[in-house]
Amino acid sequence: MTQTTREFGEWPLRRLLTAVVGSGPKSAEDMDRKQAREAFQRILAGEPDDTTLGAFWLANRWKRNTPEELAAYTDVMRKESVVTAEPEADPVDCGANYDGKHSSALLGVGAGIVAAAAGTPVVVHSGDRVPTQKATAYKHVLDELGVRTALEPTESAAMVDETGFGFYYQPEFNPGVHDLYDRRDQMGVRTFINTVETVANPANADVHLGSFYHLAFAKKLTDLLAVSERLDYSRAIFFQGMEGYDDIRPGYTKVAEWNESETRSASDDASGDESQAGADLEDYEIETAEYGMQMETEDLEVDDVTVDSASITEAVLAGERDDQFADAIALNAAFRMYARRDVDTLEAGLERARSVIADGNAEAVLEELRAF
Repeated sequence: MTQTTREFGEWPLRRLLTAVVGSGPKSAEDMDRKQAREAFQRILAGEPDDTTLGAFWLANRWKRNTPEELAAYTDVMRKESVVTAEPEADPVDCGANYDGKHSSALLGVGAGIVAAAAGTPVVVHSGDRVPTQKATAYKHVLDELGVRTALEPTESAAMVDETGFGFYYQPEFNPGVHDLYDRRDQMGVRTFINTVETVANPANADVHLGSFYHLAFAKKLTDLLAVSERLDYSRAIFFQGMEGYDDIRPGYTKVAEWNESETRSASDDASGDESQAGADLEDYEIETAEYGMQMETEDLEVDDVTVDSASITEAVLAGERDDQFADAIALNAAFRMYARRDVDTLEAGLERARSVIADGNAEAVLEELRAF
């Protein structure tokens, strides 16, 4: 224990619990960046016992993490756990809610493949039955489609450059976080790891597309991006998507759009308050009916999320469906193009998405992925 203290510093998790974060919802204090960094270093090293670690995770959940704490956790993860492999292409990084979907079709695979066919490279990453939902994620739909997912990071980067679409598998590119699987599963509730793993950015992408539950949390995420020392995103778009995923909802979807140049200048004002770094992000709503799409949330529900999402994706890419699922995949693909600034408007992205489906290019990308 003495050796561990010398290695990490003076803030074992038990001390952080008793002196800082664990004194109750009214008196708990926030950690500074050094404390949060040391805490996650110790967690990744496997030092805390199960009881202490669980108490620390719950204390963080009760008091709610600050952007600075989340940025510290992210920076430690990026430095000590994440194995990056950067493709020559400059993809959009899609790090959706890792613990998956239970009832609606997962559209991100189809949307990413359509975007790739239209010239917008896309990277997706996920784990396998991640706690707490342990539901369908990117990996499972790709597996069902016959696309190889147990890839080393260098293979994932090669997949992006060869096909325009790439999958990064969490156990391979983020082994430190993967090693926490059993402890997270025993917790039974989400922890801050469910947040930071989505911005692991294994491809070192410049643009991120993610999800949020409430706009205030989107602002916290953009503050995280702005103050992180190891994330180099210059642009991020977050959806209040279906089941917490990066799929646009039928009807109204809240969108938060962040650009580094705007928020960096905001954080350099006389106040020097880093916590306001993302306070001026742009938020707006889109309505699917404005794009001629008449659908409700229940129209995108399926019986078997893995199997049905794969079969729907395959049919849409082959041009065999002209329904709400085809519309939803095209609109989500358009947003990926828009996020990378390959189109100026969603209307232009929709036109391009439907074109690459009609001419067979989207189906061809799927076949290239299967052959990879």
